[in-house]
Amino acid sequence: MYHQRRRAGFIPHRSDGIELAGRAVRPAGSPRATFGLMRIRTKRPVPATPPAAAEITSDGDSRAPEVRINAFRIGFVGALGVLLAVLLGGIVGELGTVILYVALALFLALGLDPIVSWLQRRGMARWVAILIVFAGVIGIFVGLIATIVPIVIEQTTNIVENWDDIVANLQHSPFVTWLNGITGSGNAIKDAIESAGDWLADPANLGSLGGGLLAVGAGIAGGFTGATIVLILTLYFLASLDSMKRYAARFVPASSRPGYRDVSEEITGSVGRYVMGQVGLATINGVLSLIYLSIIGAPVPILLAFIAFLFSLVPLVGTLTGAIIITLVSFAASPETALAAAIYYLIYMQVEAYVLSPRIMSRAVAVPGALVVIAAVAGGTLGGVLGALVAIPVAASLIIIVEKVIFPRQDTI
Repeated sequence: MYHQRRRAGFIPHRSDGIELAGRAVRPAGSPRATFGLMRIRTKRPVPATPPAAAEITSDGDSRAPEVRINAFRIGFVGALGVLLAVLLGGIVGELGTVILYVALALFLALGLDPIVSWLQRRGMARWVAILIVFAGVIGIFVGLIATIVPIVIEQTTNIVENWDDIVANLQHSPFVTWLNGITGSGNAIKDAIESAGDWLADPANLGSLGGGLLAVGAGIAGGFTGATIVLILTLYFLASLDSMKRYAARFVPASSRPGYRDVSEEITGSVGRYVMGQVGLATINGVLSLIYLSIIGAPVPILLAFIAFLFSLVPLVGTLTGAIIITLVSFAASPETALAAAIYYLIYMQVEAYVLSPRIMSRAVAVPGALVVIAAVAGGTLGGVLGALVAIPVAASLIIIVEKVIFPRQDTI
């Protein structure tokens, strides 16, 4: 009878969640009455614990792993990262000049290292070779200062004493007369020169133009201090260049050190040859400029030759900039002198680009012209002349890294 009633649906299965005792009853909703007594025991639902306010959890019925996100912790860590980045950016900005000094000294050391190595191959001890090379560098530096500074002082004194005569000669020069004839205004250029001369003759305007005598003196003193710091750092880098390479290799895994050493040696060698080659080109430009400017009667040929040497350290852009400055200064002598200087530098830049530079820079890394211009402009914007000098070797180093590391790795993928 029990099994018949169970099959007929009078007695519910245990899966219905009802545990019966005594007589059976029909399931809920049946129109018939119950039979006998019954005891119903149901499972009390356990209230679910609500998740924390800062946490997001997955659905309990889902089989996906539980995910918890702490929004406060993420925001706090992100804010700390932003503050740290701002702090590091401020530190780098404040130490920008020091970083330029270090980079310039490092590249000078790489440029002088081939000379030291050449002396070592001739049987000379490294420390003796370093002393000889560094003594030569200091001698050149002191000689330039001893030659340039008296000329600058003398010419500055002459300009101050003869300023009225210089303005008068410039107003009545054939070049100004020719410009007045082109403009058709008669005295427009003459009046402009006279107004500029009157403005510069005012000591207050001259002080504001140069930032004041104190600022000019501080700039000159800062330049000498920076040059001294660069020379000292160059000596230390040149003496410890090998140990610096070995110490830097310790940061690379042992399995990759042979390749790292090959790439680093190629970078240092190519950058050193590039620096020395550029110094050689600048020296040629300075010497030829001194000879030619002395022949054509340009004013202060020694100072102009030094300007040519200094600007030629930056390829392409520097040579052109120095030529423009020298041509403009040559107008103080005569328009014919300026024209002769302009023609000379047009010819020299072609000879340098197609004859001198390929021969001198053949063993160094080839830096594309567009990259040279971009690097020089970017470096000059960030750090002035020093930044422009440092930017070109940095670009050369990046080219070597791309050619020797990145391209071979991409070819093997």
